[in-house]
Amino acid sequence: MRLANKTAIITGAAHGIGRATALRFAAEGARVAVADLDAEGAQRVADAIAAQGGTALAVVVNVRDRASVDAMVRTVLDAWGRIDILVNNAGIIRDAQLLKLSPDDFQAVLDVNITGVFHCTQAVAPHMVAQGAGVILNASSVVALYGNFGQTNYVASKSAVIGMTKVWARELGRKGVRVNAVAPGFIETRMTAGIPEKVIAKLLERVPLGRMGTPDEVAAAYLWLASDEASYVNGHVLSVDGGAVI
Repeated sequence: MRLANKTAIITGAAHGIGRATALRFAAEGARVAVADLDAEGAQRVADAIAAQGGTALAVVVNVRDRASVDAMVRTVLDAWGRIDILVNNAGIIRDAQLLKLSPDDFQAVLDVNITGVFHCTQAVAPHMVAQGAGVILNASSVVALYGNFGQTNYVASKSAVIGMTKVWARELGRKGVRVNAVAPGFIETRMTAGIPEKVIAKLLERVPLGRMGTPDEVAAAYLWLASDEASYVNGHVLSVDGGAVI
């Protein structure tokens, strides 16, 4: 098992890519903190892990709220004594063209997708530094690499995640903590379920593999980056997009 005896926190783990990652990490031996604002959803994932013989803890967290994030970290440390992996997966979208984008929707996306990543990383990093090892994985997006119509706020937030990843890789790498990002392409999740079929068809025209990805395919990328197999990978942005950025 590639994550045996490791403790992982995965935010936004009640659904989609976060859920798939939680299940995959647990199957590889990790103790998983299933962290999400959706308490019932998080518990369902934790129960699913337990039913498969894994170890999991459902934790309610609002990544925008530093007190909530600090409470999450304390809960995990009280339960398992250490944190080896943090996956900053929680994110939201509030799409609109620039001329129609409200300031509130612009700020809401930044609060979760940037500030939330900052809160979680800053809360966890001192514990990783103290133990001399750790892995931090951040969710960016393919759109951070080329932009996307109607996603000023989302693209801005996911571009910022790439920048923060590179800064933290420089700062924390010398202390034994690796920091990387994954940039998923068009993945079949609740977040993409509401996109009209004709829009999906147009988006897929730029994907050489000609299909959307699955949450499990992104989870596999997170697993590799979290494992010792990626022990010399730091500050990298791994695209999981079917070749969309070629």
